Amino acid sequence: MKTNKSFIYILLIFFIISINSIYSFSVFLTNEPYSLVIRQSIFYLLGIIIILIMLKINPHKLIKYSFYIYLINVLLLILVLFIGTEINGARAWFSIPIIGTFQPSEFMKIGLILYIAKIIDNHKIKNYKDELLLILKVFIITIIPGIITFLEPDTGAVLIYFVIAFVMLFTSNIRYRWFILFFSIILIIGILFLYLYIFQTDLFISIFGSSMFYRLDRIFDWQSSSGMQLENSIISIGSSGYFGNGINNILLYFPEGHTDFIFSSFASIYGLVGMIILIFTIIWFDLTIINTNTKEKVFKYIIVGIIGALLYQQIQNISMTIGLLPITGITLPFISYGGSSLLSYMILLGIVMSIKKSSL
Repeated sequence: MKTNKSFIYILLIFFIISINSIYSFSVFLTNEPYSLVIRQSIFYLLGIIIILIMLKINPHKLIKYSFYIYLINVLLLILVLFIGTEINGARAWFSIPIIGTFQPSEFMKIGLILYIAKIIDNHKIKNYKDELLLILKVFIITIIPGIITFLEPDTGAVLIYFVIAFVMLFTSNIRYRWFILFFSIILIIGILFLYLYIFQTDLFISIFGSSMFYRLDRIFDWQSSSGMQLENSIISIGSSGYFGNGINNILLYFPEGHTDFIFSSFASIYGLVGMIILIFTIIWFDLTIINTNTKEKVFKYIIVGIIGALLYQQIQNISMTIGLLPITGITLPFISYGGSSLLSYMILLGIVMSIKKSSL
C-alpha cells in the first residue's frame, strides 16, 4: 500500500508539471492553448484506468502470452511503414480519427521487456555455449523491431530497445566477459564507422545512404551547440533564475517545447527550484520502482528492463536540452505531451504495481 501511495503522489506531481509546461508552451502553437492541456489530461485519465485494469491482471499471464504481445507490436511496426502518417519526415504514426495519432514504437518496449524476461528466465545456462545462445536469442528479438523502427526512421526508439536488452542481459547469469567482448566489438565498428563518415564521405554515402549521413551530421552538430532549438533551450534554462519566469511566460520559442524539449519549457517557468523538484521527483519515482520486492527472477528482469528504459530516457532527454548529449528525439516520460509515450509507460507502471500486488 505504501508503494502505491507513493506512485499516486508522484503521478500527481508529474501531471501538474506536465500540464503547466504544455499550457505555457502551447501559446506558441495554437490559438486554443487549452486543447493540448485537455488532450494530455484525457491521456492521464486513460492511463489511470489502464493501471487499474493492469492491477486485475495476473502478471504471470503477461509472461505466458509475452510472445504474442511482442509479435503484435512487431506487426504494427511493419504496418505503420506502409499505411502510417508521415510527420516531420518520419512514418511512425497511425492517424486515428477523433483520437489523434498512435505510435507503435512506444508500445514495442512493453512487448520487448516481457518477452526478453521470459526468454532469460526459461534459458538454462551450463556453459559458455548456453550463454552465447542466450545472447543470440535476445539479439534477434531486439534487432527485428530495431531494424523496422530504424526504417521509419526513429533512431531514439531503437536505442531504447537495445538499452532494454543490454540491462536485462547484464542482470542475467551470463558472465561479464561477454560484455567486455561486446564493447570491444562496438568500439572497433564505431571507429571504422566514424573513419568512413569523417574521411571517406563519398564511400560512406554510397554504403549507408545520404539519409544516414545527414542523421549523423545532425547528431554531431550538437557539440557546437548550433541550431535555434538547442541555443534557445540553453538560453531559456540559463536565464530562468531561481524561480523562473512564471506560468504562461516562456520568453523564447524552440521547436518541440511541449514534447522533446519540455524540460526547457518547465525550467523557463519555474527556474532552478522547479528543476530540483522535478529531478527529485524523478529519482523518487525510479527508486520506488527499484524497491519493488519480488522473489521471482522473471519479475526482477521485467523491473530491470523498465527501469533501464526509464533511466535512459530521463538522462538522454534532460541532457540533450542542455547540450550534454546529442538531440535524438526522445521524450521525457510522464512529462512530455503525447498519448503513446504516456500510455506506454502507464502500462509499464501498471505491470510494476501488479507485480508488487502478486508478491504480497
